[in-house]
Amino acid sequence: MHLITNGRIVTEEAVLEGYDLLIRRDRVAGLVRTGELDPPDGAEVLDANGGYVAPGFIDLHSDYIEHMAAPRPTSLIDFELSLRETEKELIAHGITTMFHSLSLHKSFGYAYKPIREPENVHRLIHYISQMHHKKHLVRHRFHARLEIDNFGALEVLDAYIREKKVQLLSFMDHTPGQGQYRDLEVFRKTVKGYDNMSDEDIDRLIDRHRTKEKITLDGLKAIADLAREHHITVASHDDDSVEKLELVRSLGARISEFPITLEIARKAKEMGMYTVAGAPNVLLGGSHSGNLSAAEAIRHRCIDILCSDYYPSSMLHAVFKLHRECGMDLAEMFRLVTINPARAVNMDDELGSIREGKKADLIVIENIESDFPVITAVFVDGKLIQKTNYRI
Repeated sequence: MHLITNGRIVTEEAVLEGYDLLIRRDRVAGLVRTGELDPPDGAEVLDANGGYVAPGFIDLHSDYIEHMAAPRPTSLIDFELSLRETEKELIAHGITTMFHSLSLHKSFGYAYKPIREPENVHRLIHYISQMHHKKHLVRHRFHARLEIDNFGALEVLDAYIREKKVQLLSFMDHTPGQGQYRDLEVFRKTVKGYDNMSDEDIDRLIDRHRTKEKITLDGLKAIADLAREHHITVASHDDDSVEKLELVRSLGARISEFPITLEIARKAKEMGMYTVAGAPNVLLGGSHSGNLSAAEAIRHRCIDILCSDYYPSSMLHAVFKLHRECGMDLAEMFRLVTINPARAVNMDDELGSIREGKKADLIVIENIESDFPVITAVFVDGKLIQKTNYRI
């Protein structure tokens, strides 16, 4: 049992001051006015030092595990070691539920990454699914990203779903000239950033991508139907037109990840979809691909969820940057990384907010040097799994 005192409690609706939070076993037992409750017998008291007490962050999209497992293109680190070291980093950034986003694709024709070879993806998925049968820190989930030209992955993905290894499914199309790379100059710069390819080689690469065969609509519908039968949320990636939104909605998609423009993000919300942007986009002041500005879309109430994408610390810092520099309501910004992602993947009955009876996945956030937020305590399932003390 724990009693967290001297903190500002971040609920779904507001930031409350003058309350203590009681944890009993793995659940939030309730909020009480400070001073009205003596610590129960046997309770450990944690002083939040005036910091924020918030739900643990839920990250729906991150390929950071790829970096940890392959810090160099030809260096593959032991996968179980990589997962264990990754989760130690995640709790330091307030992430208590991670959807590891692993790609099921053929080849982009550039930036070869051995970590994305099918056998390595399969091994990583195995370790992710096994983590909950071993000692672990955070909630590990698998976000399957299916590139829609990868016919060979359908049978494998079908098996993953039936084996209950998939918790989120998204459809991706990285064909140049649409989606993320609708601007071919951005695509060219991206390729040259990875590989020393000539303009002629890039032209041939673009032609190959444009003429490649893709999974049929019936094939996509079959795998989407199977996912929804297993209560797995379906998402679309890099939506760039109303027609694409209508198509993915017909497949049962509930999430639009990284809509390309403000207009498409707004239309996705009108269709009842959750919209996701990358928190690094907020820190960078815009998309690295020249697409949607996450901060602008949030100001227009067109983005529901922020994910870390490839930079775990970005979720924490984006919340406070949006509040301090953009004047956004802090409780609303916290919803982008807590209850909103929980609702999008049907986890909100247990996670995503501080409410009596819910799981006690909690973080304490303090500010150092007046405007730099840091995580100083983390609870998962009511257990204190990290306490950090900054010193002068």
